[in-house]
Amino acid sequence: MHGIGPGHANARSTIIDAIRAAGVVSRTGLVAATGLTGATVSKEVRALLDEGLLVETGNAPSTGGRSQVLLQLQRSSRFAAGLHVDHDGVSLVLLDLGGAVVAEQRVQHSGAVDPQTVVDAMVVRVHDMLAGVGAPRAALLGIGVVSPGPVTPEEGIVLSRPALRDWLGFPMAERFRQASGLPVVVDNDATASAVGELWTGGARGSAAFSALYMATGIGSGTVVDGVPYHGVSMSVGEIGHVCLDIDGPECWCGNAGCVEAIAGPGAVVAEARSAGLRIPAGEVDVVQAFGQVVAEAREHDGAARRIVRRSAEHLAAAAQTLCTMMSVDLVVLTGAAFDVAGDLYLPVVRERVARSFLAHDAGAVRVEVSAHARSAAAVGAAALVMQHTLVPRQFSTRITLEAAPGADGPPPAPHAALAPSP
Repeated sequence: MHGIGPGHANARSTIIDAIRAAGVVSRTGLVAATGLTGATVSKEVRALLDEGLLVETGNAPSTGGRSQVLLQLQRSSRFAAGLHVDHDGVSLVLLDLGGAVVAEQRVQHSGAVDPQTVVDAMVVRVHDMLAGVGAPRAALLGIGVVSPGPVTPEEGIVLSRPALRDWLGFPMAERFRQASGLPVVVDNDATASAVGELWTGGARGSAAFSALYMATGIGSGTVVDGVPYHGVSMSVGEIGHVCLDIDGPECWCGNAGCVEAIAGPGAVVAEARSAGLRIPAGEVDVVQAFGQVVAEAREHDGAARRIVRRSAEHLAAAAQTLCTMMSVDLVVLTGAAFDVAGDLYLPVVRERVARSFLAHDAGAVRVEVSAHARSAAAVGAAALVMQHTLVPRQFSTRITLEAAPGADGPPPAPHAALAPSP
């Protein structure tokens, strides 16, 4: 277990984060993992036990002295709701404190739907799900809301596909907060998926990892030392809009030759239709149609298999780029498209990443498919609530002005240093 360090957050948050990372740990283990004093750990653990956030769960094997009492998060003590707003509807999950999905729904929309109508309806559904698991409203920490593309708390969706144009500029955080009376966290679906891996155990043992997210589109999210990285805006991680071919097909984002335009589910479906495969047209969901191409690729060594293989090779190049840029030790393939095709993409991505220079002395970069790829964005939205309310650590941009001793005149231009802030 990696040391967390008391300077990264207050003692309470540090202890919760250490227990989340370990799963089960003793008080002595907490002292070693956090750098906090034994007295501080004992005091905070007692308070968390009294609040019901922690539970003692037996003893560690004795090594000759007094056996250590083990601690873990009390799963049913708190819950968080996660909503994924996409082009054709909303996915909802209820996550317990242990990172398990205890309730899940999918509400599909046909045609344009007024965003405020969606907000009001989803808040009712969240409270119904909470009641369905027998939990009081006081146990709900908040609501996380995510969607494709760049998202800000004030403006909601800043840039996205035409199907979500009614949501552009809609202040999601404010409206959900008003309708629910709860804390609300908003983010993009890819970053949320990465945080979801953190809270559900999919990234255990990793110091820095990225989630490569593929559903209708392609994006990525990165977590470093337990903190989601956003950069100076909420648009970091748009790996789907990195150019792979300057003469490639036009992308909806306005560029050409993007990863998404070349290798995304929509591109796979379009190429399959051009090759004569019988894929339904019209209002068919892109991921559903993509799944049909994947099924054909599994059954027959023909056009479908070549198309999917080509997509996987381009996605592998994107994953390699992501590793090069972010210097991670783990890449998690997640999202609804990887839920149906992860087994076909995984070996191709692994091979590409393994033969890069990133197979360094510390060990090769691991590549895995998420255990909950299908609902990753909604799970991640709920995990964001856990992160913000229980472990409120984030990267901040720290501006430092440096000047030579005794120098006259204006100071030099500032430089920014990224560091986790309490």
